[in-house]
Amino acid sequence: MIYSMTGYAVASTDAPRGALTLELRSVNSRFLDLQFRVAEELRAVEPMLREQIAGRIARGKVDCRLYFGSSPSQAQQQLNIQAIQQLRTLARDAAKTFPEASPLRVADVLRWPGVLAEPAADEDRTRTALEALARRALDDLCAARGREGAKLAAVLASRVAEMRRRIAEVAPLVPEAVSAYRAKIAERLREALGASDEERVRAEVALFAAKSDVDEELTRLAAHLDEVERVLAQGGAAGKRLDFLAQELNREANTLAAKAAGLKIADCALELKLLIEQIREQVQNIE
Repeated sequence: MIYSMTGYAVASTDAPRGALTLELRSVNSRFLDLQFRVAEELRAVEPMLREQIAGRIARGKVDCRLYFGSSPSQAQQQLNIQAIQQLRTLARDAAKTFPEASPLRVADVLRWPGVLAEPAADEDRTRTALEALARRALDDLCAARGREGAKLAAVLASRVAEMRRRIAEVAPLVPEAVSAYRAKIAERLREALGASDEERVRAEVALFAAKSDVDEELTRLAAHLDEVERVLAQGGAAGKRLDFLAQELNREANTLAAKAAGLKIADCALELKLLIEQIREQVQNIE
């Protein structure tokens, strides 16, 4: 399967301290670039996340955001009676000094540090939950990248088919075009050099024939298109390979345009260059 470098996934699970949420975003990049925004209390699991992501994704910029959110389990927090008693004592002593001060409200009491007892931290349970969460989020991200990659592969396949059609149309025209152009060149050389220098005319025409022969370029274009189709069928991390093949296709199309011996061949070369540019644009999104 061909994978795009663009994708998004988010997954959540319950953990001892609340709802644990992992958010993954990926965009294009020349290499694998991992960026982390992790809650301070979860910093210890960052190496594990890095290892899991690197094991599934070969290329792209991946932003990873990991944080605790609210969950129903947090509604079951208990009051810290000892902290409340200490706060009441402090409030009573403060009232003696500031008799005009307003008494504490319930909301003020609940916001006081330590009044609501936090669930006991369980590092092992949190890590286990996070490992499963990371696998699930990565599955979703890779699936999204795979769906996008399938669309890109279909676009590339259609451009390859169109290039093959154009090459098949122009290939039979090459001998006739070269022959007509050779005759035209020979006539002009005879006018310039005179009939007495027929040997020179034949030599120049033969040299032109060698330079204007585009069979080699058409053969190479077909071979490169074969390789593009092979890479697409093979799948995996194919972006760099496809980018290289697009460059080689463009090189051959440029040579074809330079050596074109007829208007139809030149038009074909320009159309091929347009299709190749469309391929290169799509390849930039492939892993």
